[in-house]
Amino acid sequence: MADSVVSFPHLFKPITVGGRTLKHRLNFGAHTTNMAVQGLPGARALHYYRERAMGGAAMIVVEPVPVHRTAVLTRGNYRHEDDAVVPGFRRITAACQEYGAVMVQQLYHVGAHGDWDNSFEPNWSPSGLPSMHDADGSHAMRTAEIDEVVDAFARAAGRARASGFDGCELMAAYNALIEQFWSPYSNQRTDRYGGGFENRMRFSVELLTRIRAEAGPDFIIGLAVSLDSSCPEVLSTEDLQEIAAYLDQRGLYDYITVGSGSYFNFPAVMPTVVHADKLGAPLAQSIREAVKYARVQAESHIRTPENADYVIASGQADMVSIVRGQIADPHLAGKARAGRADDIRPCISCNQMCWGRRHRDYWISCLINPSAGREYSWGGDRFVPVDRPRRILVVGGGPAGLEAARTAAERGHQVLLMEAGDRLGGQFYLAGMQPRRSQILDLIRWYERQLKRLGVCVTYNRFVEAEDLLENEAEVVVVATGSLPAGTGFQRGLAQRQRLAGVDRPNVWAVEDVMNRSARLGGNVLLLDETGTWRGVGTAWHLARAGHAVTVVTSDLYVGRGIARTLADAPVRKRLCELGVVFMTTSVVDEWFGDGAVIEQLNNGRRTKITFDALVLSTPNEPFNNLAEALDAAGRTFYCIGDCVAARQAPAAVFEGRRLGLQL
Repeated sequence: MADSVVSFPHLFKPITVGGRTLKHRLNFGAHTTNMAVQGLPGARALHYYRERAMGGAAMIVVEPVPVHRTAVLTRGNYRHEDDAVVPGFRRITAACQEYGAVMVQQLYHVGAHGDWDNSFEPNWSPSGLPSMHDADGSHAMRTAEIDEVVDAFARAAGRARASGFDGCELMAAYNALIEQFWSPYSNQRTDRYGGGFENRMRFSVELLTRIRAEAGPDFIIGLAVSLDSSCPEVLSTEDLQEIAAYLDQRGLYDYITVGSGSYFNFPAVMPTVVHADKLGAPLAQSIREAVKYARVQAESHIRTPENADYVIASGQADMVSIVRGQIADPHLAGKARAGRADDIRPCISCNQMCWGRRHRDYWISCLINPSAGREYSWGGDRFVPVDRPRRILVVGGGPAGLEAARTAAERGHQVLLMEAGDRLGGQFYLAGMQPRRSQILDLIRWYERQLKRLGVCVTYNRFVEAEDLLENEAEVVVVATGSLPAGTGFQRGLAQRQRLAGVDRPNVWAVEDVMNRSARLGGNVLLLDETGTWRGVGTAWHLARAGHAVTVVTSDLYVGRGIARTLADAPVRKRLCELGVVFMTTSVVDEWFGDGAVIEQLNNGRRTKITFDALVLSTPNEPFNNLAEALDAAGRTFYCIGDCVAARQAPAAVFEGRRLGLQL
């Protein structure tokens, strides 16, 4: 424990919140996991939260639960207004409290921004403004309906208490219903709930007062808010300071957690690598300056214990919530507290499997920790030693091979990892060379440390032939040789053509050639983006920042379609536009001439010939599976994982590496 005091002297001090003492100040905040089964808490959710409690989180805020039939937002939401959820939640709270975690449940209603496809109810709001979630309008609440929602919140808080929760947190952030009543923009009522400041406060005052009466004086009441500097006309920093102070002076809540963004600027709600670190810290500080009694928690891109300790030491907040970091490594708090910060698996702020899966209405997971959401079936983010260790040879040091080698070694196997290049990471390393993506390189360095700790033997600059494997004495061979650029220029908009006309002419390169600096491009570059992922847009950003004139051609409706699920697409498009990148959407490259291309607009068939110095292909790769084919022909038993099975993105590679490592 002495090391943790030296490393993080502020983060691991106890703190009292609403009469409860938290063992330290690093919490696991609210987020939608979408893990309900027919609306009820089940094994997936139980083991997910239990793992974070076991990992040392001081306070866990279980995901937002809709309070009313008009508040349902996702198909994985827990049931609203139904005591059937209580037994399942009691199992979750009891399991987490065993490890000393204070348990809080977030309650929400997003007002105008609901989802009819899930609720089958009109969205209720103060004044009937349109939704920012879709094209729907909303229903202006009558006074009786306001009373109904206040009552629903109070009963939900009582249900939370019956479920064993120590408190509840009301979601007022991101322009949800409570904020909609606060804001003159969204509250245009002329009755006692609208107009002047105190009238606009009335809904939240009644709500908080009812919850206190329902749940009792020892029940923690939290308030989640956010600041969105892009829309100060909705609610400015000064507005939120006044609101927080007004409610604080009346003792209506015990803590307030401050995030970033809103439904008007959704990418800032869960910031990716495009955003600055510690994004939420100055926002929390502004609220801390306004309140006297409530504790203030900072959230939003405070990724590491180092960042969290700084936020507290500098007086910006009393507590810090790290969500994605504890999805990536559920034992983040415990490792930091034990002086093992170097062992924390670092979140790469990609949003691919957390928000990316939630965006598609699935239960969430994690690119770098595929045990997330599978704790109940995979035994958590921990490893059971094998009865009989075996000699395992892993060929390929990309994400699949790294994870398979690490997991197998954690279980006690003797592992040899053979990498053809001079470094680990494969194409994932090249991705980490793109602008703002160096967190990937941090992850690869983490793998290097873990493999060394586990005694994995790593060899470099050794291209493995099939004969090497047939002669090797390894009991298990794992092939993780990845994929290579196909070089065909295949485009979905011209799916009947297997090859781009002219692709064999000069000045054609793959994105891998660009990022490993072997491409010779000239000043004016055409980038054909058939993936819509970071492979294309990240390379375009890299080229434009280096001074190249870049034109992106894609058959998609917009550039970056493949990363829309991560909330990174709009900020990246903005950066590309600022750098002068030209977008040609719903288009294909009909032919490449070596010094230019014919580009066809798919909507009208219009063809234009434009001069370029080079063509860069961001198109699907092909598996590099020559070893697998040779081993199969020789009758040797082996396992194939990652891109050498089928070229995909990193989540598939890490998942297959973890799954195989657990099975060996």
